[in-house]
Amino acid sequence: LMWHIEIGTAVAWRTVNQELLSTTATFGEARYSLSAELINNITVFTRILDGLLDGYDNRLRPGLGEKVTEIKTNIFVTSFGPVSDTEMEYTIDVFFRQSWKDERLCFEGPMKMLPLNNLLASNIWTPDTFFLNGKKSIAHNMTTPNKLLRLQDDGTLLYTMRLTISAECPMQLEDFPMDAHACPLKFGSYAYPVSEVVYTWDKGAAKSVVVGEEGSRLNQYHLIGQTAGTEDISTSQYTVMMAHFYLKRKIGYFVIQTYMPCFMTVILSQVSFWLNRESVPARTVFGVTTVLTMTTLSISARNSLPKVAYATAMDWFIAVCYAFVFSALIEFATVNYFTKRSWAWDGKKAMEAQQPKDPLALSKKPNNACAAGVNYTANLTKDASVSTISNSTSVQLKAAPEAKGADPKKTYNSVSKIDKMSRIVFPVLFGTFNLVYWATYLNREPVIKGAV
Repeated sequence: LMWHIEIGTAVAWRTVNQELLSTTATFGEARYSLSAELINNITVFTRILDGLLDGYDNRLRPGLGEKVTEIKTNIFVTSFGPVSDTEMEYTIDVFFRQSWKDERLCFEGPMKMLPLNNLLASNIWTPDTFFLNGKKSIAHNMTTPNKLLRLQDDGTLLYTMRLTISAECPMQLEDFPMDAHACPLKFGSYAYPVSEVVYTWDKGAAKSVVVGEEGSRLNQYHLIGQTAGTEDISTSQYTVMMAHFYLKRKIGYFVIQTYMPCFMTVILSQVSFWLNRESVPARTVFGVTTVLTMTTLSISARNSLPKVAYATAMDWFIAVCYAFVFSALIEFATVNYFTKRSWAWDGKKAMEAQQPKDPLALSKKPNNACAAGVNYTANLTKDASVSTISNSTSVQLKAAPEAKGADPKKTYNSVSKIDKMSRIVFPVLFGTFNLVYWATYLNREPVIKGAV
């Protein structure tokens, strides 16, 4: 039995070894076959490329003298922003794709498309595309030039570049900060008119400009959409491709930094209406401080905007708030002008009480010495009374207890009729202004000028 088991095991191992050897031989033949095919394909591709550039002149456009060269384009936006209000420009990072057909590059081979190196782009004709409203652009070269070139067997080329573009964005700031803008991106051929080169959107105007889902890098704006179209320059025979990006400003930052401080400053200026009109230092501080605060807020709000010659919505709000604050200061000046000082009137009555009613009473004295003594005493009493009056009203009334014509009624803590009216009129007018202002600008659809 043991002998039969050993014989069976040996036969099984021999069978397995034979199968492994046959499988290894098959894999080796397949690998050799694949390597030979790959080497053959590489040789064919090399011969194709060498043959394509034989007699090729990259200075001549495709179809020269026969037909117009059509350039199909589309844009994929990887990131949008930031947007500068002071410079009126925006920054955009895109994959810019161009496709055209060059019959001189047709080939026949085992593959219908050749993935080519970007170095070949310098040896073939490429469109002279430029951005009309671009201020600055960067072609990325890290770690190698970010370019892609694909060639199909019928001569169709796909040329893709990664670009970062800073372009102009004309802004109309009448509704700032409740404004919206359409930032354009214009491009076309620099040297070829429409009789030689034309540009078209690859997938139609509606789908040729795409923004990535997380492509927005905007803090003060919402990117609400984009459109694509064309524009003909009437003065020349050039067609300009245009893409518009629609922006709506976020108002939260300006509510916190400008609107709320202005609102609180106006309310603070109206607190002075509830102070006594005799409190001159306190009401002066309220008036002057609020006026200076509004001046500072106005200057700081303008620093974040370009120097435009028209008034924005925020300028109107600040101007009205400034008018309310300044009016509160003028109101106090008016109240102070019509305020009668109690110490002045009571002092005058006390002085009148010290003088004799009959001017001939002094002449009835027995001799001049007595008269002189009386005069001296009267003058001394008058001087003492005047000095006492200048100190306080209470002392004045004690120094003249026998004055029959003195009015002991005081006028401190009195309320002016102007203050009573201002306590109602100023808040009502300011509240009405806010209702009209916010209802006008928040419910109005923004007018986007220059949109397609």
